[in-house]
Amino acid sequence: MVILVELEKKSTNLMLFTQLGLRSELTEAVKTKGYTEPSPIQAQAIPAILAGKDVIGGAQTGTGKTAAFGLPLLQILAESEFKTKRPRALILAPTRELAAQVHQSITDYGKRLNLQSAVIFGGVGFNPQITALSRGLDIIVATPGRLIDLCRRREANLSAIEILVLDEADRMLDMGFIRDIKKILKLLPKNRQNLLFSATYSREVKKLADTILSEPVEVEVAPRNATADRVDQEAFEVRQKSKRSTLSSMISKGKWSQVLVFTRTKHGANRLTTQLNKDGVTALAIHGNKSQSAREKALASFKAHKVRVLVATDIAARGLDIVSLPYVVNFELPNIPEDYVHRIGRTGRAGLSGKAISLVSETESEYLFAIEKLLKKRIPLFQYREDDDNLEIERLSSSPPLHSRSNNRSHPNQSTNSRPPSRKRISQRNKTGRKGNAGSDANQKSRSPTKLQDKTPEPRRWKPRKIRPASMK
Repeated sequence: MVILVELEKKSTNLMLFTQLGLRSELTEAVKTKGYTEPSPIQAQAIPAILAGKDVIGGAQTGTGKTAAFGLPLLQILAESEFKTKRPRALILAPTRELAAQVHQSITDYGKRLNLQSAVIFGGVGFNPQITALSRGLDIIVATPGRLIDLCRRREANLSAIEILVLDEADRMLDMGFIRDIKKILKLLPKNRQNLLFSATYSREVKKLADTILSEPVEVEVAPRNATADRVDQEAFEVRQKSKRSTLSSMISKGKWSQVLVFTRTKHGANRLTTQLNKDGVTALAIHGNKSQSAREKALASFKAHKVRVLVATDIAARGLDIVSLPYVVNFELPNIPEDYVHRIGRTGRAGLSGKAISLVSETESEYLFAIEKLLKKRIPLFQYREDDDNLEIERLSSSPPLHSRSNNRSHPNQSTNSRPPSRKRISQRNKTGRKGNAGSDANQKSRSPTKLQDKTPEPRRWKPRKIRPASMK
């Protein structure tokens, strides 16, 4: 049985943290961080967790999910008796950055309570983590891989866990942690409280929730896979070879002081960082091949405004909590649509506004289609043009948001009988830089007349958003 909790946004805005049944030590800690009113996800989840219910929570990135489970978790542990040195609460996170961020929040909220916690992840030595476990802990915040290593060494004992939290469960499944999660579940007592939180909610997450949650309270304050309302989203049609110069121009001429840029690969992140520095734009990279100390230094320099650009891969998209980050740029669109939600969720956090910009090349139209299909709305598409004195932006399309999706999985406003242009024809259109036929004067100089006669004319106008990918036919 699933209990669905729905509260009007207006009513939750009138509520205070002191009305949620939290201890004074916790409300004072929250007040110190500048918060007096709970977000909708906090107002709904905290009472349910305090009541001992299993909870599955879904909310937009940056709406306070960590406090939604962290505050009641701290109160439950503070009010129960500490009988052994074994940890009583376990929080699993997919990445080092997210684990470190969650642990920092737990430490800040529980500084007035007599509770001990530690963060455990790979990329660093075992000895400090083993020492912390031997002294006794109440709360462990960990990534699955390193935690299993410590359990195999018999340095970590999870037999006294009372509360299990899976944070960003969908990302853990995407990263292939499902086997590790199952191994960890076997080490936990069956009688425990289970909490599952994520910004996106896939079928795999639902399947995992069905296996570990018992009569959960389902807390959902926004449509599933939704982005924050305060994030202004735009896309620009840019040739692949022009992306780097376009990004440098946007940052320099737009006078952007702090920009988080996402690439798909580690090598691409390193290469872009080098190119931006050559253009006079200070940049650092953060990804899985970097040591933990290098990642922490890069993030600290970016937060301190010592560098203008931080180039990251999707593995770092979860857990980067940067105060008042104004810009997020998708240098390359993610091949997993849900990753787009988490990428742009780094801006527009805690009720602030932000801007998310995507650079779309001729080969990324399918990714744009998949993202729009997930979000159930169109992303405004522009043509970026630059001259010596100023920047010109031409809007290519301004279609209204989608209201429905057809059962045949075709793109909105696209006729089911129409045939999408092939990849070859799309590439030809972008190479010529024209919106007319492929048999233009520019092509006649480089191609033989015989080949031109057999060439099927290009459509007069092509928009990337109207392409139906082959995988969705």
